[in-house]
Amino acid sequence: MSTTPAPSARADAPVVGDPELAHRVRSLTVRLTDPAGRPLPGARVRAEQQGHAFWFGNIGFDEVARAAASLPGGTPLAPHEADLLARLDELWLDVFNQATLPFYWGTFEATQGRPRTAALRAAAQHYVDRGVTVKGHPLVWHTVQPDWLKPLPDEEVLRLLRARVQRDAGEFAGLIDVWDAINEVVIMPVFTQDDNAVTRVAKTVGRIGMIQLAFDEARAVNPGAMLLLNDFDMSADYEHLVEEALAAGVRIDALGLQSHMHKGPWGRDKTLDVLERFSRFGLRLHFTETTLLSGDLMPREYEDLNDYQVDVWPSTPEGEERQARELEEHYRALLAHPMVDAVTYWGLSDHGMWLNAPGGLVRADGTPKPAYEALRGMVKGEWWLAPTDVTTDADGALQLRGFAGRYVLDVDGTRYDVELPAAAVDESVTLTVG
Repeated sequence: MSTTPAPSARADAPVVGDPELAHRVRSLTVRLTDPAGRPLPGARVRAEQQGHAFWFGNIGFDEVARAAASLPGGTPLAPHEADLLARLDELWLDVFNQATLPFYWGTFEATQGRPRTAALRAAAQHYVDRGVTVKGHPLVWHTVQPDWLKPLPDEEVLRLLRARVQRDAGEFAGLIDVWDAINEVVIMPVFTQDDNAVTRVAKTVGRIGMIQLAFDEARAVNPGAMLLLNDFDMSADYEHLVEEALAAGVRIDALGLQSHMHKGPWGRDKTLDVLERFSRFGLRLHFTETTLLSGDLMPREYEDLNDYQVDVWPSTPEGEERQARELEEHYRALLAHPMVDAVTYWGLSDHGMWLNAPGGLVRADGTPKPAYEALRGMVKGEWWLAPTDVTTDADGALQLRGFAGRYVLDVDGTRYDVELPAAAVDESVTLTVG
């Protein structure tokens, strides 16, 4: 005759047994007492994770389209498009907890004085209402600039650029408090792909001057904002730029590192090399733009990814299996490094994917690829505490161990919220029950 073992006084997420991620495991001792302060031994408790402190991100551009369509005067979405975007939103929210929204000046304010504030605010509110952290991308960039800026003299361009940063970082404060303050500065003064006013003034102001402009103006209107320096250039040029910015007194909260792998995966060796070189600054690292393909790779001779233009770029069964393997390897390597706080995948689905590439985790019809399931299996499986029954010990205590984040304890139908701290310290909390 078999019997079901009694629950222990400890609830461990599966990740507790992974030595490569031991530095991310946090512990919290919870003591239950009655209103008189007496411990409650043998109390039955159900423990369950509610959210990650680590930012598992994705872009939220589809939500901007939904929001714009629902605004007064907006063009309603066709029924099939509305259904698809609703389905994609469900898949998005089931895995991710940080959304990047588009603030490219040329599309955000295509007509001077008429920014798309309402649509971006509605999209941001959609995510914030669901417990998602929102990041704006970017405040300053040389690409996707408004045409109306080009004929203006440099002094006026700089004045308007400062005003744009202050306006948007200020108007969205409290809703969006994380920004890619400036994007791709290494190439900014020497960019030749198009004629734009920001490249023109950057040649005069210089890289550090542009960085100072972005950070100073954003910080002036939102002192508590998290501001990133973001780039795709993983060479020594970016390292030197970081050194110069820090020497100039720029307060960089985190370094943004892009990893668009349209020409093939970085592999563990390159990933570890990048992590080693950029962690030496002591700044937190965010992998802000990550892409892996589930179809044919881009030919390696293309230096600028935007130069590769095709009408059809299909996802394939073989490519989807490869993408899942590469994604799992990449995420595991990133989380194994203690300086990494965030990873943003650049696109949930192939629907509207950058360069028309098969880089999404979901097919264009809304069905998940193996890569989506692999990522969800880590974020909401291996790195997550599913509902677990525990019993307090003789001192009325139980222990939670898992990734930092929000947890809930259910005691006789009453739910208590607790937090596994991001700091690597063992903490304890006492809950009064009844």
